[in-house]
Parts: sequence; C-alpha cells; structure tokens
Amino acid sequence: MKYICLVVLFILLSNCKSEHNQNSNEQILEVKDIEEIETVFSDTIQNIDKDIQPIEKAISIELKQKKLIEKPDEREKFQSLIIDKSYVVDKKDYTINFKYPLLNESIKPTHSNFNEFINEYYVNITKTESEILESKLLCDSIEAITFREERFIDYKIFIANDELVSVLFYKENFYSGAMHSSYSFDGFNFDLNKGGFMTYEDFFIEGSEDDLLVIINEQIRKKAGKGDLYYDCWELSLEDFFLGKNNFVLNDTNLEFYFDDCVMCPSYTGTYSIELPLKVLKPVLKKYDANPLRIQ
Repeated sequence: MKYICLVVLFILLSNCKSEHNQNSNEQILEVKDIEEIETVFSDTIQNIDKDIQPIEKAISIELKQKKLIEKPDEREKFQSLIIDKSYVVDKKDYTINFKYPLLNESIKPTHSNFNEFINEYYVNITKTESEILESKLLCDSIEAITFREERFIDYKIFIANDELVSVLFYKENFYSGAMHSSYSFDGFNFDLNKGGFMTYEDFFIEGSEDDLLVIINEQIRKKAGKGDLYYDCWELSLEDFFLGKNNFVLNDTNLEFYFDDCVMCPSYTGTYSIELPLKVLKPVLKKYDANPLRIQ
C-alpha cells in the first residue's frame, strides 16, 4: 500500500511539472509572438510614413501650383489689346470665380470672333452652374449638405510675332473633403490677322504627332536626368498627347505644351508643362508664310 501511494504521488508531481513547463513554453511563445507582431507593425508604420510623407507632398503641391500662378505673361505689355474680365458667383453650395481676357474690338472688328467664343462657349456661367447642380442631384442627400465645390479659372496670355494671341486657361477644381485641388488646362491660339482660331494642324505637318511625341519625350528624359523640376515624371503616351495636343501656348522663341494633373508628372512633384525651343520643332513644322511659327 505504501509503494502504491508513492507511485501515485510521483505521477501527480510529474504531471504538474509537465503542465508547468507547457504553460511556461506557451507563455514564452506568446511573448515572442507579440514581440514579432509589434516589430512587424512598427516596421510597417515606418515604411508607410517613409513612403507617403503627406506633409511634404502637400507642400510640394502648393509650390508647384504657386509656380504656375506666378508665372509671368504679357497681359501688361499689351494693355491696349487685352481687356481683363472676371465673374464671381459665391453661394452656399459652390463658388465660381472665372478670370478671362477679351480683345479690344475697337482695334480690329474681327476681334469679336475671339470674344464671342470666350463669352458664349468657354466662360458659360449658366452652363457651369447647371453642371454643378446636376452633379449634386446624384449625391446622397445627407452628403450633399456638406459637399461644397469651388471652380476657379485664370489665364496666361502671350503674343507671338505680333500676329498670334496664345491663351492658356488653367482650371482649379476643389471639393470639400479633398486633400488638395486639381488642375486642368485649355490652350487657344488666335490669329490676329485673319481673325480666327488656329489648331495643331495649322502649325504642324499632318500626321506628325508620332514624330513630335518623340521630340517631347526626349526633352522630358533630358530634364528628368538633370534631377530638376521633372523628378518622378514620365514619358507621355501617344493617347495622352492626342488628347492634349492643342493645349499649347507660344512666344517668339518657344512653344509650351500643358497637361492635366498626373498626365506627365504626379500631382505632388514635377510641373504641368514641357517647353520646347522652336528650333527643335523645325522637322515637324509646316513650311509656309502663313504659319506664325515660320523659322528661317
């Protein structure tokens, strides 16, 4: 009987020791697992912060937009020709602030062709208000209460060879709740002698889009290689170029194409445009006197 009791006691002590070791091992594993999870989580957070850097990107976006806004043009140089106009609508649900140029019709009656297009087609306040109200009807009624839209249009204007007015409209769209506004562009070129608008086909050889795109992408690669404004930018696709091929402005020495946000560069860096010296465009320019870009 004595031996039986000793055996039972030994078995019980062995089980207790085994359970204690198992519990200790489980506790060690649990602590180790928690430490590994915390390490992975910590590393992930660090990587996210390193990659996103929202504050730096926001500052970069503001600087990019500021550079566009402060870019000098020639409106003061040609005050007798250009009439500055503006239209502001400030309502509870939206704001519209349009700035645009008209041409002085007393200098030349055909300037009315430019003014009619700008007033009736491009700066159409009634149409813009209708678009905003229609978009709100598609929103949930609760969301629509806090959703506020701001549309802002301003312009840059240049005169090439005293024959051609180049106007760049830059449009800023901002929606409440968005981190930052986005920019899009429209370029128009008006022949002061003939009193009509000119398009890509008036300046460049028919079917030259592929060749011109090669020239543009070469310029982008060169500028990106220097690490300046074109950091993180990429080459244009043929499709994107076809969509924006008329969005350019001119002066006596350069032609500058403008592209919407994220077409050529990400929103947080780079620039909206690529400037090309007229001399590099000689292979794709039309060769006749009526072309304002004639180059000797």
